Amino acid sequence: MDALILADGEAPSRGSLDRAWPGWDANVGMVVAADGGARHAAGLGVAIDAWVGDGDSIDADAMAALESSGVPILRSSPHKDESDTELAVREGIARGATGLVVVGALGGERVDHALANIGLLAMAELGDRPASLLDARSRITLIRAPAAGGKPQVRLLAGRIGDLVSLLPLGHGVVGVTTRGLRYPLSDEPLPAGPARGLSNVRERGDAVVTVRAGLLLVVESPATLGS
Repeated sequence: MDALILADGEAPSRGSLDRAWPGWDANVGMVVAADGGARHAAGLGVAIDAWVGDGDSIDADAMAALESSGVPILRSSPHKDESDTELAVREGIARGATGLVVVGALGGERVDHALANIGLLAMAELGDRPASLLDARSRITLIRAPAAGGKPQVRLLAGRIGDLVSLLPLGHGVVGVTTRGLRYPLSDEPLPAGPARGLSNVRERGDAVVTVRAGLLLVVESPATLGS
């Protein structure tokens, strides 16, 4: 069961998400709103199961409506170390989510929030739970290697032929990257931090695969209609 996390950035419409990533919500079984992200629920056609945050980005009427409808409210101090989105991710995990889908994590006025949300994909608490950040322009996931027992991590990147796939190292870089089904192949090669070699690859098979021996590798998929 996936937890859908509603972050407080710009969120796509339900229709645009369905067109960009068909079946994106197939496993969603709960919805956790991060503060002002609660406003996205109506447009996505979902009901909120829990709200978390310090309340600095939701108006009083919206909060009162949540409380009157019986939604659990987990209010935090504004003097906290975690972002509201991080708290929502942690709440989803605490409620038993086996995967997470985050919308509203990208865009908005502050790029630091978007970068911080991308960084949440590396949270140790996620363990082996699949997690993605979604909008109509991108789907961002993280490959964490090595896998159990020190083996290379193998990730199936199923999707539409022609879509763009960028492989971007997070942190100090990754080693042992091998791809199958992408136009510009890699064979047990490094992707160091800095150079943009992994940018704008293209899926040529619906069952593309990326293997990583060690490191954190961001996978950013974009619909082919956005161009390269």
